[in-house]
Amino acid sequence: MSDGAVLHVKGRVLVGPEDVRDELWVVGGRICHDRPVGARDVTTVEGWALPGLVDAHCHVGLDAHGPVDADTAEKQARTDREAGALLLRDAGSPSDTRWIDDRADLPKIIRAGRHIARTRRYIRNYAWEIEPEDLVAYVAQEARRGDGWVKLVGDWIDRDLGDLSACWPRGAVEAAISEAHRLGARVTAHCFATDCLRDLVEAGIDCVEHATGLTDDLIPLFAERGVAIVPTLVNIATFPQLAAGGESKFPQWSAHMRRLHERRYDTVRGAYDAGIPVYVGTDAGGSLAHGLVGAEVAELVTAGIPPVAALSATTWGARAWLGRPGLEEGAPADLVVYEGDPRADVRVLTAPRRVVLNGKVVQ
Repeated sequence: MSDGAVLHVKGRVLVGPEDVRDELWVVGGRICHDRPVGARDVTTVEGWALPGLVDAHCHVGLDAHGPVDADTAEKQARTDREAGALLLRDAGSPSDTRWIDDRADLPKIIRAGRHIARTRRYIRNYAWEIEPEDLVAYVAQEARRGDGWVKLVGDWIDRDLGDLSACWPRGAVEAAISEAHRLGARVTAHCFATDCLRDLVEAGIDCVEHATGLTDDLIPLFAERGVAIVPTLVNIATFPQLAAGGESKFPQWSAHMRRLHERRYDTVRGAYDAGIPVYVGTDAGGSLAHGLVGAEVAELVTAGIPPVAALSATTWGARAWLGRPGLEEGAPADLVVYEGDPRADVRVLTAPRRVVLNGKVVQ
């Protein structure tokens, strides 16, 4: 397509869960709901169209060993793009990926800065590793560097204890979250277990990643405070393998990880039923491959979330939560076209027919 070309998307366009149209147009890289006057050089794409999918927990610029070079980061971003994930919330990365913002052919990224972890309580080469007295300063630093988010490591294995435990005292997280909010940033935290959750939520946290430790007594607190969760079920599927690897050295931790895995679907469904906002994220970029956004939506449906709600968790609802537009008039034309109706079978999300980014069909 030339810069002056017009793209015509026809078939069924899911502007919103209840707003289904027969067509939309793309002019100058922007959404137009009405046919532009005098449209020429028109390219037509047919199918079922959705806003570009959201992966609200991924890590561009990171692999299992730490930061990666720009070529590897580009491949990661391209893989997400080919899967239809055109808006990524990068939930912690030690790499500087700002150069991606200048690439119209790569997904848009909302960054949470670098992970902030307790000393020797996270994966090597990933995070700033600090003590509680420095937490406020590092949160302020990452709030200024990020795109409106900060990422804490709320719990991790305590090698002396031999199991997961909270990383931060209550007073430290209260002060840190307050500082992030003062600077206009929201805060999320990696949390597998239960014992860190109440302190984080009562301290005002905005989101919890994984949230496998949610319990019946904590779910009402999350719902009352409006704290979102991003379950990353495609990552939680790896817990049995992780548990097996740590069995001989940390049997208590291994057993704990298996229990969290076994009740993962009940946990997510219980959260959804209670009104907790649930969003799609894959945790790609550590040891997990990129491009799994469709698989994560299918996992939410397996957990018992209705298909349209699971779709919203990666499209309309997720974009509104992150403050980014969908297929509204004048919005950047980031959309994905499928063969079939994703509301009838979310598995079609794993095979996009066409990906349109900034108004251009990606070849």
